[in-house]
Amino acid sequence: MPAQHSVSSPRPRPEGTSTEIHLDARIILSEDQALDIPVRFGYRGDDPFAVALEFLGPAAAAGTWRFSRELLRDGLRKPAGLGDVRIWPPCPCHGRPHLRVMLKGSDGSILLDLPTRQVRRWLRRESYALVPHGTEGNAIDWDTELHGLTS
Repeated sequence: MPAQHSVSSPRPRPEGTSTEIHLDARIILSEDQALDIPVRFGYRGDDPFAVALEFLGPAAAAGTWRFSRELLRDGLRKPAGLGDVRIWPPCPCHGRPHLRVMLKGSDGSILLDLPTRQVRRWLRRESYALVPHGTEGNAIDWDTELHGLTS
């Protein structure tokens, strides 16, 4: 799934069909300079294949990035992604304990470090509680989707 970038506010979510986590991320500016920023990961059961990474506070202008939940899952274990979103797991041998995410947009790139344990725990305990891994297709009303495409 290609990454989608938007600056619009999220749609209202029915209770019990979404989950989110607020995290302290670090934007990597150079090898020895970083900026701490708040971000929010969100997941909605009515959009079962995607997660949303929203920039908050002073970095809110970077908007919201939507990308594959599977990409996030894979990136926690091994380097993943080929397009606008790339993810690398922690690398203790190089002294990097965080999950690294690179976002490429038309205005440039952002390199983020995120707390690995919190992301992994949220993904497993929260998003997979809403829609278990491997059952994402069951959460979509395919007849409605097909009707929308053929109308």
